[in-house]
This record gives sequence, C-alpha cells and structure tokens, in this order.
Amino acid sequence: MRHALLAIMVAGLAALAAGVVTNDFYLRILFNIGIYFLCASGMNVLLGYAGQKSLGQAGLFAAGAYGAALLTTSAWDLGPWTALVLSTAIAALCGVLIAAPSLRVRGPSLAMVTLAFGIVVEKVVTEAEVFGGAMGIYAIKPLTLGGEPLDMRQWVWLVIALGLGLHLLLRNLLTGRYGRAFLSLQADEIAAGAVGVPVHRTKVLAFVIAAATCGLAGALVAQQNQYINSDFINFNLSIFILLLVLFGGAGSLAGPVLGAVTLTVVSALVARWAWIEHFVQGALLLFALYVMPKGLAGVLDGLFRARRGEAPRRAEAPSADARLPVRAGAARDTPLLQAEALNKAYGGVRPARDVSARLTLGHIHALIGPNGAGKSTLINMLSGVVRPDSGRILFQGQPLGRAAPHAICDRGIARTFQNLRLFRDLSVRDNVLLGQHARMRNGFLSSLLGLPRAWREERAAEARVSEILRFLGLSALADQPAGALPYGLQRRVELARALATEPYLLLLDEPAAGLNPQETAELGKLLLRIRDQGITILLVEHHMDLVMAISDHVIVLDYGATIAEGAPAAVQADPRVMAAYLGTDDAAAEEASAEPELAVRA
Repeated sequence: MRHALLAIMVAGLAALAAGVVTNDFYLRILFNIGIYFLCASGMNVLLGYAGQKSLGQAGLFAAGAYGAALLTTSAWDLGPWTALVLSTAIAALCGVLIAAPSLRVRGPSLAMVTLAFGIVVEKVVTEAEVFGGAMGIYAIKPLTLGGEPLDMRQWVWLVIALGLGLHLLLRNLLTGRYGRAFLSLQADEIAAGAVGVPVHRTKVLAFVIAAATCGLAGALVAQQNQYINSDFINFNLSIFILLLVLFGGAGSLAGPVLGAVTLTVVSALVARWAWIEHFVQGALLLFALYVMPKGLAGVLDGLFRARRGEAPRRAEAPSADARLPVRAGAARDTPLLQAEALNKAYGGVRPARDVSARLTLGHIHALIGPNGAGKSTLINMLSGVVRPDSGRILFQGQPLGRAAPHAICDRGIARTFQNLRLFRDLSVRDNVLLGQHARMRNGFLSSLLGLPRAWREERAAEARVSEILRFLGLSALADQPAGALPYGLQRRVELARALATEPYLLLLDEPAAGLNPQETAELGKLLLRIRDQGITILLVEHHMDLVMAISDHVIVLDYGATIAEGAPAAVQADPRVMAAYLGTDDAAAEEASAEPELAVRA
C-alpha cells in the first residue's frame, strides 16, 4: 500500500507540474518522459526481470505507431481511441511473433535476432508504399475529448495516467508469483523448470508485455504528432530504451522512472548539439555498466540497506513440530514410479543401458555406483531435464512421455542438483516460494489486476513456505540472499525449495556433497523425517555411511547398467558391487566379500 501511495503521489506532483507549466517545450519534455517510461517499464520486465536481451524495441514501437496510423487513415477509418487499443494489441502480437524464433537462442545471439527484427521493420516501413515510404503517413487522427483534439497539457496528463496505471499493474504482477518466475529465468532456466516454472511460456509473456508497452508508446507518439515515418524508429531508439532500463536500474520497479526522467532531461539539455547527443548516451551506457551495474535504483537501495544493517546469518535447529505441506492422493496399490529399459547415449558414450527401477511409496531408495556410472543421467531422465532415447517412465501408473520439467514437477516429482542451482540473488524465502509456483492457482489476469484471489494465494503460499523453513531450521535466514549463506545452508535451502513443490517423489542428487560430518548427520535425520511425512525419496549419494543408515532399498549402477539392487545389507555384501567400487576381478571380489562393510566404505 505504501508503494501504491508513493506512486500516486509522484504522478500527482507530475500532473500538478503540467498544470502550471505553460511553455509547450517543457510540456513536451514531460510528455516524452511519460512515453519513455512506458517503453522502459515493459523493457524492464523483459531485460531486468526475465533477463532476455532484446534490441528490437524500435520495431515494436513501430508496430504500435504504424498500427494507429493505418487504422485511422486507411479504409478502416477507425476512431482514435479504438485504434489506440488495437495498435497496442497488434504490437503484443508482434511480441509473440518475435519471441517464437528468438527463444531458440540465448545471450548475444538473442540480442542479434531481435536486432535483426528491428532492422527489418525499419527497412520495410521505409520502402513499402503501404507505410508511406520515406515520407511516412500524415493526417493521423489524434485522440479527442468531447469531440475536440487533446491539447499538449492533456496529452501530458494522459501519459501520466497511463504510466501510473501501468506501474501499479506491473507492481501487482512483479511482486508476486510471476515476478519470481521472471527472475528465476534470469538466474537459471534449468532450475526454474525443475521447480515448476514453464520456461518457454514465461519468456513469451515477458516479450508480450514489453511489446505491448512499446506499441502503446508508439501509438501515442503517432497520434500526438499526427504523423509518423521511419525517422522515429531507427536503431538509436532501441539503444535509448535499453539505456533507460540499465541507467535507471534493471530489475527495480523504480528503475524505469529514474531512467526516463534522468535521460530525457539530459537529452533535452544536449539536443541543441546533435553531434554530441549520441556520444553522451554512449558514455552514460558505459558508466551504467561499469560504475553502477544496478543503476540509480541500485545505488539508492544500497544506501538504505547500509543504514538498515545486516540481518542474522545463523540457522536455528529444525522445529520438531513443523509439518510439511504434503499432497494426498498417491496410489498405494501400484509402484509410485517405474522406469523400464531406459537408454541414453551421447555419441559413443552410453550413461544409461536398459536401466530399470521400481520405487515404492514411502521409502528411501538409494542410487549408488562409481563416478560415471550414470546416476545423475537417470535422475535427469526422471525429472525431464534429459529425454531418454528409448524406454518409458510410469509415474503413478501414467506415462511421463516427453513432458517438460515443469510439467513433471506439477505431477509431483521434485529434485535437487549435484551442483547447486540456487537463485543466488533472491532471498531464501523467494527461493522457496518459487517451489510453490506450480501449486498457486492465480492466473495472469488476477495477478496483474491484484484481485483478492491473487493475494489469498500469495498469503497461503507464504504460510506454507514459513512452515517448510521452520521444518528445516531456516526461518531466521528467510530474508537473506541465498547466495550469501554458507555452503551447507545453501544445500538446505535447495532442499526446502524442492519440498515447496509438494512432491510425491523427491530426487536428491548428492545432497551431502561438500558437507562436513555433522551436517551430513543432520541431513540424514532430516531425510528420515521427510520420509516419515509420506514423501518418497530417491537418493544419489557417495557417502556410504549415510546411504546404509537411512535407505530402505538400494540400486547400484555401473557403466550405465543396473548390477544389483535390494536391501542395504544384501547390496553391501554383493561381490559385484565391491568389484564395481574397487575394480577387483571376480576372485578378489569373492575374497573381499568376507569383509563387506569395510570394502564398501573404502
């Protein structure tokens, strides 16, 4: 509520300033600030939150501008307000079209694809007769009020109102379920999919938001000027919109405001020297990247954070009375999961050779074997990160098929990773809340509009996450950045995030790796408590003491094939297991079987 009141106050002051200013030059500066704020707000979602590097915003701006121009001057002859809405929708559709091929690549390649889109659009509108060619389109209908065209002051008030509305809507969206999903894409797409975030769909949504806001801004510019040509949409516009976000503060709600105000004023001050304007913008871009990578908003946030001081970083003991949010409904009369004849090859390397496994509800299953035996490959196939070349996986009697990781998570399979994949810049609480993404039922519109359902879902998810943090002894660290914690606590946060997906089956890929003996013992106790609450566990681990102490069933892999499975004691005494670990021949394996426990621990 404080944020909303502050935004309304800033917008009110800007509207008051527009009311007392009589000089059209200053009014146009205010208008341009509003237009650039609209562009920067959408680009902030795409770049600052979702981490998608786009240089095609000028093309999306053109989609809105030329959409409004053609809809009001061609045979359609639509009203200006109708054209404004439709041109925004046209730009959003272009966002979908640009996202489809662009999302097949990442990083600099993504930037190049979107840059190509902007260049193609600029060339098309310059050369095609339907867009007026280099001369552009004249006599575009302006917005009207009471049958009269808006004057310059009214245009300023309009963009202030639109900017305030957009800011409040994006604030609703970005401070909840969807904001965390966007941030997870920027941090680690594989981990995002594993906790239930639909990666491709969420990327497309970010592109659509950025496209719609740029298209809205373009339509407003075309209707205010009553004229548009290709000079408005050159490559410099894409760079300037990018600069707005980076200089103001990417990933901050205040960043677009700070960037739009600062850079529009600077551009107005140097406008009389056209030769220096681009030099100044380039210098500011380099300054933002190297001196203040988090922008003006990051500088201000750092000052306030320094005053607040550091929060405690010591974990407490796990709460004995805390309960995990466990979903009911797992069938007890069939195996929870069956993997049948799974094969996976990478060229001549075959990490999985006809691997089969049967996991029973309410048990801890251990998957062991020498390094390179194919354990992580099996975990990756079960969680959808890697698709098997052949074989099938049945979960609760239903085939997983070629389901994406987020769909498998939604079915009730969660996982951790051998190498930590935390969202390091997010707080512990937000990391674990991301595990609730697939369990929250508020959709895009309810989140965007801030409807009661969205707030109820958010509060319910926070309550469940608080209980999980209590269960694992992480409550005191809830507001700390996950990447700032000691390694052992980061492992525990990753476990908490997996538990927040409310799984039937929990896949743990070497959870004790890097832990000291005390932390390993505590982990074993936690895993037993998790099993006792009805969650089945498949554990990949090299710590044999831990495996033998907590497992109900052990599966042994070697060279991608299953060589033994059964109760821990029986597997421990199997000569083939000792041969796989020690590299002995059959005779030596038989001799070693006299001391099975020592051999396996070695």
